[in-house]
Amino acid sequence: MTTKISRRRTVLAMVVIPAAAGLVGCSGGGGPAATTTAAPGSASTTAAPGSSAPGTSGPAATTTPAAAEFPYQPLWPFRDSAEAAAWQRDAGSGHQPWHLDPAATAQSFTQHYLGFSSVDKIVKVATDGDQSRVSVGFDNPNGVPVIAAVVHLARMGHGDTAPWEVVGTDDTTFHLTTPRYGSAVSSPVAVGGTITGVDESIRVRILRADRDQPVGGSAPIPAGGTGSPWSATVSVSDACPATLTIVAATGGHVADVERFAITGVRC
Repeated sequence: MTTKISRRRTVLAMVVIPAAAGLVGCSGGGGPAATTTAAPGSASTTAAPGSSAPGTSGPAATTTPAAAEFPYQPLWPFRDSAEAAAWQRDAGSGHQPWHLDPAATAQSFTQHYLGFSSVDKIVKVATDGDQSRVSVGFDNPNGVPVIAAVVHLARMGHGDTAPWEVVGTDDTTFHLTTPRYGSAVSSPVAVGGTITGVDESIRVRILRADRDQPVGGSAPIPAGGTGSPWSATVSVSDACPATLTIVAATGGHVADVERFAITGVRC
C-alpha cells in the first residue's frame, strides 16, 4: 500500500534493537525517515485495549473536535472518523489513554484484533508527525528479536489528543499486493502477493472490526523462493458494506506467526 500525508507534529522516534529479520510498509509508504531518540517499553508493559498504560493519562482536550476527513482505510480500533472524534472529545477524562500511544495501539492490534499472541514484542517505533511505524515481533530461540511486521499508523483527527489508527503494514520480503489498497471488492476476493522464504505456509483471513470472527479465510497456501508469487481466492460471508482488513501470515519454522502483512479494502 502506498500512502502519503502531511506532517503536523513534533518528531518522535524510538528504537529498541535491530531485528534479525524485518519488513518495511504499506507496500512503499512514502513518509520521511524518522529520527531515533529513545527506547519504548517492552510488550509486558504495554496496555491492552480497555486498560490504562502504566504511568500514563490522557492529556486534557482543549477543543471539541469534529469528525475529520481521513485519507486512509480506517482498520482499527476506530471504524471511522466520527468514532475517533467521539473518543477525542472525552480524552481529557483519561479513558483508554493507550489510544495516544502508537506502540500500545500496534501491539493491541496485533495480539488482540489479529490474534497473534506470540508476536509479543515491540522492536522499534519510528514516529514522524502524524505518522508512526511500529515494528512488532518476537524473540527467536536464541533470544534475538525478529520483526514480524511493521505496522503503519496515522493520527485520526487533529491536535495532541487525536488517537492513533492502524492503516496498514510496510512490507519487504512478504507482500500483500492484491487486492489493491483501498479498492472495492466483492466475494470471492482474489488475494495475492510475493514472498521470499523457504517452505512457507501462508494463511489468509478477512476481518471486519465489529465482528468477533473472520468473515473469510483460506486453507494453507504453500510458497517459497525469492520474490515468488502466491495467491488465493477467499469467499466473504455476510460482511458488506464495510471496511475489511485482509491479513496474510506465515510461520512454522521457529514460531507460529513469523511474518504477516495486511491491507485494507471496501466492500
